[in-house]
Amino acid sequence: MTIRYVVAYDGSDAARRALDHAVGQARQSGASIVLAHVLEWSPYSFLTAEELAERHKRRNQEVERARTAVVDPAIKAVAGSGVGIEADIRYGHVAETLVTIAEETGAAQIVIGRTGHSTMVTRLFGSVAGTLAQIAPVPVTIVP
Repeated sequence: MTIRYVVAYDGSDAARRALDHAVGQARQSGASIVLAHVLEWSPYSFLTAEELAERHKRRNQEVERARTAVVDPAIKAVAGSGVGIEADIRYGHVAETLVTIAEETGAAQIVIGRTGHSTMVTRLFGSVAGTLAQIAPVPVTIVP
């Protein structure tokens, strides 16, 4: 059975640190990486059929843009490391979607970067890392 680490990746410096950490850990343990990029999406159920079709078209464009601008460069950067890596791009609530990806892939842990920002919004509503630490079914590594 292959060990997998899910790495939350959005192209930020914090995400890059998380990916670098996961690559180092994967090298030592023989694990592979699932690079998870989650796009927030709120379904508007009150839209007309035409509006929904337009949103679906835009959604496909956003996934392709995320793949070419964020995910593919990260995979290319890891390619020479000897660590297996695959990508998973989805829409949804970030923390909940990362948990779903971890469950579906049988991941041993989730790795996420900490941005270091401590705003009022984060204090009121929580951060993705904080939410993951509470709801994840596997260990969560928060990389500073």
